[in-house]
Formats: sequence, C-alpha cells, structure tokens
Amino acid sequence: MTQNTPPPRLRPLPRLIFATRWLQLPLYLGLILAQCVYVVHFWAELVHLLQAAFGNGHALQILVQSIGYHPAPSDSGVPMADVSSLNETVIMLVVLGLIDVVMISNLLVMVIIGGYETFVSRLDLEGHRDQPEWLDHVNASVLKVKLGTAIIGISSIHLLKTFINADAYDVKVLVGQTVIHLAFLLSALALAYVDRLLPHHAPAH
Repeated sequence: MTQNTPPPRLRPLPRLIFATRWLQLPLYLGLILAQCVYVVHFWAELVHLLQAAFGNGHALQILVQSIGYHPAPSDSGVPMADVSSLNETVIMLVVLGLIDVVMISNLLVMVIIGGYETFVSRLDLEGHRDQPEWLDHVNASVLKVKLGTAIIGISSIHLLKTFINADAYDVKVLVGQTVIHLAFLLSALALAYVDRLLPHHAPAH
C-alpha cells in the first residue's frame, strides 16, 4: 500500500476491538506520574546528601534511616554508636540509591515510549533529532529483552547495596537476594536466546 492509498475501512466490530488499545493510555499516563514521584524522591535524597555533607545532623539521620545503614559492631561485640558524621559507606549507599532511581526511571521511559509505540499508536518521531536509537527497531520481543536487561541492572544495584551494608542483613537475606538476581539473569538470557531464534524480517523499503 502506497502513502497516497487511504487505509482500509474496518467493519464495526473489528474497529471497536482495535480501538480498545486506547484503554492502555491511562496506564502509560499513570507511569508518567510515577516517574514524577521518582524525580521528587531523587531530589529529596540529593538535597539531604548535600545538607549532610555540610554538617546537618538531621539530614544525616534521615539518610541513614532511608538506606537502612547500621554500623558494624566493635570487636568486643558492643554495637557502635549512631552515625554522627557522613562517611564513605553512607555516601556510597546514597549514591547507589540515586543511581537506582535513575535506572528505574530509564526503565519507565522504555516502557512508556516503547509500549505506546508498540501497542497503542505511532509517535511519528521519524526524523526527530531526539528520537531514541532503539525505537527504530522496537517490537514486543525486543522490548521484553531490553526490559529484562534493565531489570538485571536494577537488581545488580540492589545486590551491591545489600553487600556493602551486609552487617544489617541476615545471611538468608543475602543468599536469597543473590538467588533472585541469578534468576533474573537466567530469565534475561532465556529471553535473548528465544529472540535470537525467532525470524527477523528486514523492514520493507
């Protein structure tokens, strides 16, 4: 069908069924609102980090509680006092938390843009200088692989945060999170392998 040929006229029932794809629009709008919440959370954590860096004790305690940091007990077995100054471990955990927020935000962008383009309607971004490179060849299968890869990255950040603050967790929690991360990794590898087995057709020119 050429560009000047009008699209085929659908019968009423197929037209109604096809129009139900717009029911997903409120879902994607909801994800946009969720991303706004993440932006607010990111800046709140960053402001607390900057305040703690300048000696604000209240901001430091907010950070310590939000990351669940517990100093390691002393050699005598007596727990150490509360954190009174910003240390490298707290900074690292907070920064990893900020990176985690950014990666989840990237995941939301992929779901919103890729999902809308794949399942709802075209965005008509061809020729736009800010068009995402991955959007050129996105489909349901590619989107699943990209989402699986993004989830692995988020899980890796969570696992690293847990191991850095390992004294605050039970061994069972450490083992459980490791097993879950490996399950995500195997799932993403399986999705990538299945996608490679599926036939890929070059776009028509």
